[in-house]
Amino acid sequence: MGRIVSLDVLRGFALLGILLLNIVSFGLPFAAYLNPTVAGGATGANLTVWYLATIFWDGKMRAIFSMLFAASFDVFLAGLPEADRAKLYYRRTLWLIVFGLLHAHLLWSGDILYPYGVIGLLLYLFRQWPARKLIWTGAAILLLHSLWNLGGSSMMREMQQRGGEEWAQIERLFAPSPQVVEEQIRTHRGGYLASLGMRSRDAYEFEGPLFFQYIFLDVLGMFVLGLGLARAGVFDASRSARFYAVMAVTGFALGLPLNYWAAAQWHAAGFGIPAYFGYIASTQDPGRFLVAAGYIGIVMLAVQANVGWFVQPLAAVGRMALSNYLLTSLLMTLFFDGTGLGQFARWERAELYRVVLGMWVINLTWSPLWLRYFRYGPAEWVWRSLTYWRLQPLRRTGG
Repeated sequence: MGRIVSLDVLRGFALLGILLLNIVSFGLPFAAYLNPTVAGGATGANLTVWYLATIFWDGKMRAIFSMLFAASFDVFLAGLPEADRAKLYYRRTLWLIVFGLLHAHLLWSGDILYPYGVIGLLLYLFRQWPARKLIWTGAAILLLHSLWNLGGSSMMREMQQRGGEEWAQIERLFAPSPQVVEEQIRTHRGGYLASLGMRSRDAYEFEGPLFFQYIFLDVLGMFVLGLGLARAGVFDASRSARFYAVMAVTGFALGLPLNYWAAAQWHAAGFGIPAYFGYIASTQDPGRFLVAAGYIGIVMLAVQANVGWFVQPLAAVGRMALSNYLLTSLLMTLFFDGTGLGQFARWERAELYRVVLGMWVINLTWSPLWLRYFRYGPAEWVWRSLTYWRLQPLRRTGG
């Protein structure tokens, strides 16, 4: 099976969109990603930006990215002999786990490659399931995830009343003390070795305890749902324009008000930890999927209409998604941490989006230029060579 342009375009769109959220973790203490009162400002333009992110971006781009990871599963297997499929798929996925561990511990603890690799090991079990069964199963997993988060609200209230070390750990994640925040800022602004230990400790939290509490069902549900939607032809732009238009209108009409309601309720509750689970986390799965569906509908319509200025640059970014993901982490770390320019926590939340625009220009410029001369992005070439356990051709030949 050859490349599916719509998958590349949608992947590029999601990859660029993910930085709208990750920029907060790159430029501010991690808790600011969850709680705007921690750092970066929570009034005026900063609060407005937090609302926009929560309503339009948070989780939505990652939902698309997760579903497309599963969609690429079929594309990868289709080009392989039956006897080699399991071996090559698991080798490919295990190498992704290695990339994720290196990325998280050495560069940026907010890595998503490790969760994708670990949960991707389960994806092979669904290889013969039909689209309808996958869609219903994925939706059921996400419903379970929402109920788990809703139950977390009452559990957090009980923990808050009891206090103790367990509650202290939750507070360090969602609402660290000013002293802890200041220490994180000093560490980030220090040299590479100074921040390496903190980065590795944070990465371990996401790979261990937090992985099964908050990440596993999230990613698994989107994987299974995404594989079902791919097999239903949603991501290859093969459905009718009317289908995608209805998908976009319905997704935005239902998802945006739900996300606004959740954000407003949490704001009104004073950004408390139990209220986060009661309003934000419990509505996250339906809210992010609906808005993600709206974006998918718009992108598929653009692909069908062959809107060149939109389709071609994003397709190049999407073809080099792994390379662009790692490059973004490298450049953002160099910009914000003391290893480079030391800009960590010197920008307010709203100001960080100037950096996002700069990174987008880099992604959109170097991707088509690289692909003019090479078959794959550099990280994709390494991954592909390790998967097949032999060097793959990299340079383009001919005119």
